[in-house]
Amino acid sequence: MITARQLPEDAIRARAREGSAAIFPDVGGYGRSLFGADVDSPGDELDRARIVPPVFVPRRLEKMFDLAREPVYGDVGLSTVLGGFTAPSPVFLCAFGSTQVAGSGLGIAASEQAGRLGMPMVIGENVVPMHGYGRMGESADDGLLGRIRAYAGAVPDGLGGVVVQQSTEDADAEVWNLVYSDPSATKLLETGRLAFELKVGQGAKPGLGGMTVLSRTAAGEIAEQYTVDEAFGTDTAMVLRSSSPGTFTGEILRQQIHLMRNNYPRARAWVKLHPGRDVGEAARVAWAAGADAVTVDGAEGGTGWAPSVFLDQVGLPLVECLRRVGKHDASLLVSGRIWEGARALKCLAMGASAVGLGRAALLAVDEDATEGLVRLVRCLELELRLLTSALGKYDLADLTSDDLWFPGSSARTEQDG
Repeated sequence: MITARQLPEDAIRARAREGSAAIFPDVGGYGRSLFGADVDSPGDELDRARIVPPVFVPRRLEKMFDLAREPVYGDVGLSTVLGGFTAPSPVFLCAFGSTQVAGSGLGIAASEQAGRLGMPMVIGENVVPMHGYGRMGESADDGLLGRIRAYAGAVPDGLGGVVVQQSTEDADAEVWNLVYSDPSATKLLETGRLAFELKVGQGAKPGLGGMTVLSRTAAGEIAEQYTVDEAFGTDTAMVLRSSSPGTFTGEILRQQIHLMRNNYPRARAWVKLHPGRDVGEAARVAWAAGADAVTVDGAEGGTGWAPSVFLDQVGLPLVECLRRVGKHDASLLVSGRIWEGARALKCLAMGASAVGLGRAALLAVDEDATEGLVRLVRCLELELRLLTSALGKYDLADLTSDDLWFPGSSARTEQDG
């Protein structure tokens, strides 16, 4: 057998042996594995950045005068308004879509716990076309209504909100029309806690639509709605199902948002962008057209199935997305391997209004279907308070990029950021 040490020999041989199946993660793990960029990705500046407390802390002095005592980390306020919703902390639950993992009961568990926390929740694309709406005769647990009911039954008055994402196939199924007129969503709608999110892209596979792996029987039932591909070989029981990525220009995006606001005036309008090179321009177009929030998935984001080359090499890292969008008065929501307070604070310091939990949330509810997500969020909130207090600040809005140091950056001389 010949060798070629200068090349990834195992990967080349796998492609020669398995064909197109080799460009995806191992299909044997589908339904039990979550996918995304490698944790040791060399491009992740955000993890390498340091949070740098100053010596002189005038904001702490101001807080001391307000409180008539020395401030402590418990005095840091985390409550915020994101995308038009009031939340106890700058954290939301990301979209899971129609992934098999989320449809196995974890989606319902996550919805209920997110409701108890009062954190806004996004329900991802293709849930209705793949799992049904959840009315009589359909599986209530797997359907979209099951997730809405679990959330609405637990969320405290005045907090949180549900965001329903829609892609091309969802539009064909009239998902937003169904939700907007459904009694299960009436309370959320009447209290201003319902939003619709236009999906322009996602971090796991920028420029592509959603992907899942299905049995041949299941694929046959939806073949007219989706692209079905024999990517894993004709001798296997599984096939690849792909959604349309949709077509957008600046004008198309503007018109889509205008239609959302005209057709669903009582619902908030959100837009989800993938980490494209023009993400800053796209965000500004969305906000100018009236979007209540723009969500950006960094290249580290995503919970669903995707080709390995996209997970490893496609899309801007989250830190670069934040740089290109910049500070803005409107809601900028970001996701991409968020699970703890330091990475969350770095995003907030660079201009994000809130951060989203995706794979971490699913892992948490898989660990404990009753309290796992609650505990995970409580840990993140405590870390946020500790870190923000260490910076001598007590309001998240006061965080700036001066609170961060990136390796290789020039030294700074300011006394306080």
